[in-house]
Amino acid sequence: MAQSMALRATKKANKKAPFMVELYRSAIGKKYVMAITGLFLTLFVVGHMVGNLKMYLGTMSGGEFAYHIDEYGAFLRELGSPILPHSVFLWITRVLLIGAFAVHMHAAYSLTMMNRRARVTNYATKSDYQAANFASRSMRYTGTIVILYLVWHIMDLTWGVGNKSFRHGDVMNNVDSSLSRWPIAIVYIIANVALATHLFHGLWSFFQSIGWNNPRFNGAKRKFAIGIVTVITLGNLSFPLAVATGSVKADQSKYAALTSSHSDK
Repeated sequence: MAQSMALRATKKANKKAPFMVELYRSAIGKKYVMAITGLFLTLFVVGHMVGNLKMYLGTMSGGEFAYHIDEYGAFLRELGSPILPHSVFLWITRVLLIGAFAVHMHAAYSLTMMNRRARVTNYATKSDYQAANFASRSMRYTGTIVILYLVWHIMDLTWGVGNKSFRHGDVMNNVDSSLSRWPIAIVYIIANVALATHLFHGLWSFFQSIGWNNPRFNGAKRKFAIGIVTVITLGNLSFPLAVATGSVKADQSKYAALTSSHSDK
């Protein structure tokens, strides 16, 4: 009886999980997951930055100045309509991003634990470590700052927490009323510097994660990482700086007129 139970326990322990699960349990699988989710998140950051550049654009219509970022926000909320209800596609995108973040963080944590158990300080080569020294050492800290920043960003500009002038769907007004306060602008600046540091090492180590680690291409990989991060950082830092210094401001005249018309009714 005891032998039978032991045999069944042994067979159960030796039974393999599905291929994708087994792959993820390996260090190689975790590296691939980190690379894929990291690339997905980086593409989102680029797209988000490009969309936010519309705050610098606007058109006169009916005597009022309309910002393109307001139209862009409305477009995102109506994306997928009439097949999907209002804002559903936007929330699907948010859920996918949250899922990618969760998987990315779990893979990073699991890989770190595997490396520690194997007494390996980093899966990158010595030359890679030297090329991204500070960025690689600070990944856990910059990653934590980015996560906290994202939570704050959603609370600030999606839910309007702590912003008395917040108006749902009024993107330019919400950006102006938030980032025109220097303490808030400084938070965004610090967070985007941390994001830049995290992205630099992430883009650099992307090639190592998928096995493209020929030392001959280290220079090209470094230039690629620096180029992408520079574009993203300059774009993202320009938003809080432009609003906080008053270079870009929402046209409050139309809001005053709208409020007055409602009070007269």
